[in-house]
Amino acid sequence: MGGVAGLTVTLRDYQSALVGGVHDVWAKGERNALAVLATGGGKSVCLSHIISEHNGASCVIAHRQELVSQLSMHLGRWGVKHRIIAPKAVVRRCMAEHRRELGRSWVDPDARASVAGVDTLVSKTRAPLLAAWAQQVSLWVIDEAAHVLRSNKWGVAAAMFPNARGLGVTATPTRADGQGLGAHASGVFDRMVIGPDTRELIRRKALTDYEVVLPASDIDLSGVAITGSGDFSPKGLRAAAEKSHIIGDVVENYQRFANGSQAVVFATDVKTAERMAASFVASGIPAAAVSGETQDAERARAVQQFRDGVLRVLVNVDLFDEGFDLPAIETVIMARPTWSLAKYLQMIGRGLRLMPGKDRALIIDHVSNVKRHGLPDAPRTWSLDDREKRSRNKPDPDVIPVTHCEKCLHAYERVRVSCPHCGHTPEPVGRSAPEMVDGDLMLLDRDALDKLRGAAELDPPEIVAARARYAGGEVAARGASARQRERIEAQGLLTDAIAHWAGHGRSLGYSDRELHKLFYLRYNMTVLEALALKRVDMDKLTDVLYRDAYVTK
Repeated sequence: MGGVAGLTVTLRDYQSALVGGVHDVWAKGERNALAVLATGGGKSVCLSHIISEHNGASCVIAHRQELVSQLSMHLGRWGVKHRIIAPKAVVRRCMAEHRRELGRSWVDPDARASVAGVDTLVSKTRAPLLAAWAQQVSLWVIDEAAHVLRSNKWGVAAAMFPNARGLGVTATPTRADGQGLGAHASGVFDRMVIGPDTRELIRRKALTDYEVVLPASDIDLSGVAITGSGDFSPKGLRAAAEKSHIIGDVVENYQRFANGSQAVVFATDVKTAERMAASFVASGIPAAAVSGETQDAERARAVQQFRDGVLRVLVNVDLFDEGFDLPAIETVIMARPTWSLAKYLQMIGRGLRLMPGKDRALIIDHVSNVKRHGLPDAPRTWSLDDREKRSRNKPDPDVIPVTHCEKCLHAYERVRVSCPHCGHTPEPVGRSAPEMVDGDLMLLDRDALDKLRGAAELDPPEIVAARARYAGGEVAARGASARQRERIEAQGLLTDAIAHWAGHGRSLGYSDRELHKLFYLRYNMTVLEALALKRVDMDKLTDVLYRDAYVTK
């Protein structure tokens, strides 16, 4: 527990566990830890606690001026004096924000703790002046640490502190370009400490629940290239937006689904954002557009007006997808397509923070990001390794596909037989191959079903032995019999694993029919096809099913 007088800050149990995990990494002699906690889970609280307990000199690094101010405020809430390494205007703004919220400023140019903007820290003019101080720093912390590669400016910033251990914090330890964050890969981190994911935080009521609607849109991305960074080309997105009716669609559907709520819109480019804000205003909805081109003071004023409820809608271009903490957001409107899972989860995360009177966040997705990446609280597996960059024509195998209800437009996992929001049951699209029905065995015709069942029925060892004896003699018969016994044993173990996996799914509300669909969509085969696998493949799937039973939605 810590904090300034009248403002107590207490770590939640999962935050304490995350902080303890970070200290365990350091205690084991590993230099740099990466702490992973879902957006809205309190990463800034955790890092502020670690800084408050650190006895030596420290430096917290952020990559935008808004985030420098935000981290400064977090340290102020813990009563941590700190210097700020950023332009003078940012320092003055931080001090004013402290006085307004905390009653005094915790900015102190002689303090041992520091908050720095990465561009200021590594600039050719400032870096030499900071070299002696950097030698004294014994802990660096980088917010939004998915940026950190050895070869980029964040890696350069970390390398400025040769005598320090490091901590990165992020909600999404993955990069669209496939480069891994591990020191053994392209990054600097030795070990990952993983806290609760979005689903678990919603269950604990640490985040608000959500619903997603997918209105029709005519934005065409077929000609938009994916750049080396792993996301859609900004120029291509701008052109696609200009050819579409996205501006009118966004205003119309805000009025239809979310009229009067505090909404943040993610737009493709500055021109589109400005036209969109003007369209909101013309419809009688107070709105403003902000971007990296907006003057700092004007940007800060717009955010404060949104916070105060003077503005209902804030349209932004690549500003609020990372680290932006404003619980007043009730609606997130995605008018900016992204191929980056991290950017997608960060955008939605803006709306999941708790707020009095808000029982759920509304996500209005005009650009099919939810279909591209899956629901925001779908279970995901993180790794520090380099990985293959995701192909445009290859879906993410870890994500259950999402569909939307033709009646109420709400999004839901394609596993569901009926829309969980309005109960509408769509007409089946086919009655033959499993690929047509997502493994829904109830929709297979008799011939297809009989064929699958037949392949899963294993012959007794003595029959297999008899066939082998006829073809190759007694030695061949004994070998074939032994292999068939092993396969039958493996099938029995796999059957038990499927039952265990399905039992967990039933406890989460899935029907047996939906579990067959979930199995097919997750493992790219029906249950009956799984039971007809080779022995070695059945063994592998058995292990996977026991692992996945604890992350199935």
